[in-house]
Amino acid sequence: MPPFDTGLLDNDGRRAAVDTTDMLRALAGAGAQVRRALTLAAETDLASVTAGERPRAVHVAAVGGAETVGTVLDLLVSRSGPVLLTADGSGPLPGWVGTLDLVVAISRSGRAEGPVRQAREAARRGAHVLTIGAPDSPLAEAAHAARGLHLAMDPGVGHSRTALWGMAARAVLGVTGSGVVDIAPKVLAGVADRLDEQAERFRPDAEHFVNPAKVLAADLADVAGVVLGDGPVTGVAARRTSAMLARTARTPSTWGRLPDSAAQVVACLSGPWARGRQAPDGGRDIFADPYLDGPSGPQLGLLLLRDPVPADDADPMEVERHNTAQSVADHARTTGVRVLEHTARPGHDLERLAELVALTDYAATYLAIGHGLDPATAPGISDLHLPRKATE
Repeated sequence: MPPFDTGLLDNDGRRAAVDTTDMLRALAGAGAQVRRALTLAAETDLASVTAGERPRAVHVAAVGGAETVGTVLDLLVSRSGPVLLTADGSGPLPGWVGTLDLVVAISRSGRAEGPVRQAREAARRGAHVLTIGAPDSPLAEAAHAARGLHLAMDPGVGHSRTALWGMAARAVLGVTGSGVVDIAPKVLAGVADRLDEQAERFRPDAEHFVNPAKVLAADLADVAGVVLGDGPVTGVAARRTSAMLARTARTPSTWGRLPDSAAQVVACLSGPWARGRQAPDGGRDIFADPYLDGPSGPQLGLLLLRDPVPADDADPMEVERHNTAQSVADHARTTGVRVLEHTARPGHDLERLAELVALTDYAATYLAIGHGLDPATAPGISDLHLPRKATE
């Protein structure tokens, strides 16, 4: 891989030559996507999906870049919803789905094979069906066959990775209309504002040394990243970050969520990638000759995504979450692992999630550009024998 070049980030002409589909501009439209979803919802009878009755359970069918929508809904339902939620867009529709259940099928193009197939099967079983994707698509037809509701995505919103918040907002509004969760429109308006603020901070014409997303991209260029969220909200952000690093920046990474992943992350901190090539005293060997000794191994880096510090009267579990994250960060530093920390500002779960996801989405895109790689495409993917449109 070519070395990371910050000049590609700050020079308009060179950046445009790499970012051929203007993915950065598409990311900047995330706030507008949420506002458009709010407008669409105000013009739609969302309660009609389940005829005003709360479903027994919800199944989300989404793949590729839309898969994150399922984790967002799972976050909301698991924290406040009274129903079961499952998510799987590539396999068969679960056998338990029936007339009392809601299937939410999502595909930006409206043609991803798994979600379309599951939506059609849900229609045959008489389940409630809510679909999100392109108008006049097979997915829209499946909703019509089920006498369900299709929430259309606007044409020209880009691919599924940059259409996340448009799809997520529609899904959140849809399940709210069905009584599964209770997310007020003002919450999503706050999400849109937070996304706009992040887009302003991370805009391409802000030079790399004053642009937090460009700084993070440069930091990630030097390490093999472990992305760790310190709780439920940041865990969703960590999963999305790892996927964006792999698909957009073509950089392998792993992710986890505290407290479940604490042991495996701490174990990695004492492994062979913790410091790369080391001197006998444990420090980095500055005298190592890459020609005689071979190239030094990659250095592990810990990207820790954090929620705000709990208040003094906070729930004990929140305090424990914060303390565990701090312990992992402190241990990483003592072992020589580089720690990159980013903390969301206070706000609703969705606002904090949007802030962190915007940061890492931009950082992954800048990381690809800095290496001279088009963030929207990758050689070889079109040659894979995948189901038609399986990644959309």
